[in-house]
Amino acid sequence: GLLDTVLDALKAENIDYVTLGGVQANPTLAMAREGIELGKKEGADFILAVGGGSVIDSAKCIADGIANPDVDVWKFYMKEETPKAALPVGVILTLSATGSEMSASSVITNTELGLKRGFNSPGHRPLFSICNPELTYTVSPFQTGCGAVDIMMHTLERYITHAKNVELSNRIAEGLLVTVKEATKKALKNPCDYEARANLMWAGSLSHNGLTGTGRINDFPVHKLGHELSAMFDATHGASLTCTWGAWARYVYKSNPAIFARFAVKVFGVEENFDDVEATALAGIDAWDDWCRSIGMPVTLTELLGFTPTEEQLEEMAEKAAAVGGGKIGLFQSLDKNNILEIYKNAL
Repeated sequence: GLLDTVLDALKAENIDYVTLGGVQANPTLAMAREGIELGKKEGADFILAVGGGSVIDSAKCIADGIANPDVDVWKFYMKEETPKAALPVGVILTLSATGSEMSASSVITNTELGLKRGFNSPGHRPLFSICNPELTYTVSPFQTGCGAVDIMMHTLERYITHAKNVELSNRIAEGLLVTVKEATKKALKNPCDYEARANLMWAGSLSHNGLTGTGRINDFPVHKLGHELSAMFDATHGASLTCTWGAWARYVYKSNPAIFARFAVKVFGVEENFDDVEATALAGIDAWDDWCRSIGMPVTLTELLGFTPTEEQLEEMAEKAAAVGGGKIGLFQSLDKNNILEIYKNAL
């Protein structure tokens, strides 16, 4: 009934509108292009996204496309062009997950090319977002878990860096991670727990607005691994992260075991082994996998997909993931196609 409530409010204020439905998970370029053409035809001057990350990212893409009519909007996602303007975007949020309601990011899937790509633009960052936790009461347990994981990963991928002298952002990140870890269990036990849903919703916004990355630099390598799973198999985004983060972490943790050990102690309460920092780091990675299982999330590719991907499929995903960074990804530890392939194999 939410859409009727929104449309009634627009009518009451004599605001003309045209609707566009049908956005799917892993939102498609074809759908966004449909919206761009509709917006041009109708003379739209504002885009209102009513939904979760897929709807918001589609709205951002449409906003960029309408305001830059002479450029193929896909070129923005391939980093070949930069938008000069965007229609203003507003949000009514229905899912705590991507943080797109407060971020400059948009991720779109080109089904013709089998590519899922994202780009950031300050022009399409939402002007406002209405965040009512009650709108998330009916989100399914699986999507609640997927959303919680995405929130944590937006912070975790910023947290795991070689940055020094960032104690405040360390503690902000750790507080957010602990809060989401605890609130997820409460929301799954009682879907109408307002405080739990509110904490998840607020954390989702804070996790991806740049706050938790202050003073740190990273390029979201695990998101890049997960995007290829979504592009090839239409895997749900959050679940694509839970089945790859552990394999990635075990592959790279020796580059800075201290930050992984801190994560283990501060977020999961692992008892610190002062004689073996690597043992503490690995215990934290194991604790992450255990938590993911406890909220119904897969931690291997086989669990995610229901079958084991072929060698050829793994190689294709590895090649496409590496191509995002021009042949290598990973500012924490540089990963080429062969490294990425090993991580995928370790995630089976």
